Amino acid sequence: MFEELKKKKERFKTLEKELSSPELLSDREKYKSRAKEYAGLKDIISEYDKYLALEKEKTSLGKIIEEEGEKSEYTALAKKELTGIMEALEAGKRNLEDMFLDEESGDYSKNVIIEIRAGTGGIEAGLFASDLYKMYTKYAVRKGWKISVLSLSGSEMGGIKEIVFAVEGQNVFKCLRFEMGTHRVQRVPETESGGRIHTSAATVAVLPEAEDIDVEIETGDLKVDLYRSSGAGGQHVNVTDSAVRITHIPTGVVATCQDERSQHKNKAKAMRVLKARILEQKETERKKEISEQRKKQVGSGDRSEKIRTYNFPENRVTDHRIKLSLYDLPNILEGEIDGLISALLEEDRKLKIISR
Repeated sequence: MFEELKKKKERFKTLEKELSSPELLSDREKYKSRAKEYAGLKDIISEYDKYLALEKEKTSLGKIIEEEGEKSEYTALAKKELTGIMEALEAGKRNLEDMFLDEESGDYSKNVIIEIRAGTGGIEAGLFASDLYKMYTKYAVRKGWKISVLSLSGSEMGGIKEIVFAVEGQNVFKCLRFEMGTHRVQRVPETESGGRIHTSAATVAVLPEAEDIDVEIETGDLKVDLYRSSGAGGQHVNVTDSAVRITHIPTGVVATCQDERSQHKNKAKAMRVLKARILEQKETERKKEISEQRKKQVGSGDRSEKIRTYNFPENRVTDHRIKLSLYDLPNILEGEIDGLISALLEEDRKLKIISR
């Protein structure tokens, strides 16, 4: 790792010089690409510099201990300081390992677009999809993240057929990427008079939001259809063709939006979703090429994979990928999912280190 960090630092210095060059400023696309690479290296290089400074201090203290001898009061002070330095070095090394592993994935710092869809279970599945949306919303608020709904299709009794929303903030994709898959709920529905436990499901997709540099889309590759919004009624429904459906012809990826009264706003929202879905498709193809050992990491990222069960009678939430059960279901649905996320991140970290 440290040999690769040295190379990264050299690359960082090179980029620093290039970005101040007048020649590069004249090439907008090249400048944008270099600036993005520079920004991506900045944090890890800063952490590496801190680590090197600690190493230098460690060496200096070692010399003092060697020169002063065991009986010197300076030696006692140096040894005490050295203990703190060694602890800081250990913590610094772990931080570098985490950043290094995260950097390999390339998109952990990205914002995300989350899609939640009601699965099997009728009305109860729609209510569970709504519960999941509220859970992620409350978690995002606690993390200081921003949420904006891009598309919403409601169902009976205040449930959700499908919702697409963006989450913006620090390390959003890193924290939420393992939420992708099928979530299952076991509980007695409000509509069940006999007290029987029903099993329902909802699927969650977590897509890193694409930037222009990630996904290049030619205007000629897009088919844009305009149609009248459908909804519960009201003076603005079915009056103008404000709803938008965009199809990316080369991939067949489709995104729609009809939430806004403005056609322009609906088109902008649909494009955000379209780019994220195209990026997900590209990532899925890339992941197919990775080694079998890498595939053993936590979850496959497939929406069809059953990842978690929320069992109301037992007050239990079980993540099947890491065989972790927490008996705190009400608080988890209130957005307190740090225990699940921390355990998933730690397991993924261990597997990545093994597979390097």
